[in-house]
Amino acid sequence: MTELKSLQALFLSHNLLTGEIPARVGNLTYLQVIDLSHNALSGSIPLTIVGCFQLLALVLNNNNLSGEIQPELDALDSLKILDISNNRISGEIPLTLAGCKSLEVVDFGSNNLSGNINDAITKWLNLKYISLSRNKFTGNLPSWLFSFQAIQMMDLSGNKFSGFIPDGNLNVSVDFNNASYNETRLPLESLEIQISVAVVGINELTFSYQLPSTVGIDLSDNLLRGEIPDTMFGLRGLEYLNLSYNSLDGEIPNLEKMWSLRALDLSHNALSGEIPQNISNLQDLAVLNLSFNSFSGSVPKNESYKRFPGAFAGNPHLCLEGEGCDDDAKQLAIPGRPFHETDDEGPILAWVFCLSAVVSCYSSLMVLFCSSKTRRYIFHTKGSCCVCK
Repeated sequence: MTELKSLQALFLSHNLLTGEIPARVGNLTYLQVIDLSHNALSGSIPLTIVGCFQLLALVLNNNNLSGEIQPELDALDSLKILDISNNRISGEIPLTLAGCKSLEVVDFGSNNLSGNINDAITKWLNLKYISLSRNKFTGNLPSWLFSFQAIQMMDLSGNKFSGFIPDGNLNVSVDFNNASYNETRLPLESLEIQISVAVVGINELTFSYQLPSTVGIDLSDNLLRGEIPDTMFGLRGLEYLNLSYNSLDGEIPNLEKMWSLRALDLSHNALSGEIPQNISNLQDLAVLNLSFNSFSGSVPKNESYKRFPGAFAGNPHLCLEGEGCDDDAKQLAIPGRPFHETDDEGPILAWVFCLSAVVSCYSSLMVLFCSSKTRRYIFHTKGSCCVCK
């Protein structure tokens, strides 16, 4: 295979391949797409892969790859898609990756990466999707974190980030701030990020990488503290926000501008004050989890709030409107499963939302969590279309 010098695309995903990626893959200098995902490959990513200098997509997720991200990968300056998620990659993100200036989709989720987020990421000006979830990153979130104009989804969940949520640059992202109300909006699971690159040969082909996702931010399961920035709750285009399992305090800022919000999880923090009355006005909100905080006051008895059973569990000073806390504490303390949980396939963000309700005579639960991360590759050749897995 490595003797096929003119090979432009290599698709071997969802097989039973074992062993290491051959070093001779670097001899395939015409390669533009490599997909070896969902196999049992081991060893490190060969340094010789930089010989594929025309590479646009490198998809190696769901293997047993180890080692570190090599600094020399910056030579792949045309790379748009880099997915090494669900492996055993360790070490830090090298500063030299700043040279990969064309990156649009970066998924490093579910590895053993560590260290701080460095400034190399700031050079990825076309970034649309980034997942660093379920690693061992530490340190404060950088002030430039939300400075990407094209960003649609950012998932930093399941690490050990500390400090405060930066409040600067939240107004930069076009998608975070663009609320286009549509009565016939697609369900959450239909939203996708699609990156297309051209593979040119006898016929012109289009490689489409579709990543189930939505416009959102996931900072859950970290060590963040302090108040939630007011600017974060002014993002009119944001559809998904998960800040659960941190140590955030203060009150929930005004939500009246979050017209597009469809899923909100602030559970397992130290938030206080009253539940904002305008939550019930968010017509697209399908999932709400404010459980296990220190909220006080009353929850209105109206149909809007009945959409969110279990959402207010674990707030002992929160009562139903017009009734005493002592009488209703048990009812409001119904435990709800946090929707940030994922299955073994990958982080929330690469994902599709699933909503389920379980009703019994004592409780009702509403759950939102990620399904497995799914990719499809579609080729269009002069009007025809075929799907390869």
